[in-house]
Amino acid sequence: MTYERVYDINFQMDKKDIYEHLANIYLDASKKGKKRKKVSARLHNKPFTFGILAGIFCLFVAATVFIPRHKPFSQRNVALVITTDTIKINFNFDPAKKEVASIPLNNLNMATFRSIDFSAKRANYNDVVTLRVEFINSFNEKAEIYLRNIPHRWEGYRLNLADFKNIKDWSSMKELAFIVEEWNATEKNGIVFIDNVRFLR
Repeated sequence: MTYERVYDINFQMDKKDIYEHLANIYLDASKKGKKRKKVSARLHNKPFTFGILAGIFCLFVAATVFIPRHKPFSQRNVALVITTDTIKINFNFDPAKKEVASIPLNNLNMATFRSIDFSAKRANYNDVVTLRVEFINSFNEKAEIYLRNIPHRWEGYRLNLADFKNIKDWSSMKELAFIVEEWNATEKNGIVFIDNVRFLR
């Protein structure tokens, strides 16, 4: 008798445990099913979905139409790079009276260009140097612009070609020259550096 009772009690407890376990599984499944129904109801809610899609579309249109696209300077303006090497004008006015760094243009048609762009600096901190920028075309028309007091640190320059008044025909250009003259420098010797020479449209 004792053995059978014990067996019956254990059997009943096992059943109870099983029922409780099954009930917990059912309750968990019911909760997850409710959550899924809510989510799917939102996703299948047509006004809600349409509103999200319309908002995304409006943001895309605003980004592509109204926000300006700024391109880097080089992509927007540079038409022709003349030299990538730094030009060094090493002047010594004893006995020379001027020092010239010339770049042959080989009859380049510059009619569509609007300006020349470059950077320059002097080596001697105490010097005061004026740089002469000169163009010569194939018809020997010559024009120049003077840049006074070239700084000790790099500075960018942009010169409009229209300011080179004596050049009437830019269709066949012979030479570009950078010149330091004795009467335009306070020191007898020094160095002027020129870099990144470009023609811009």
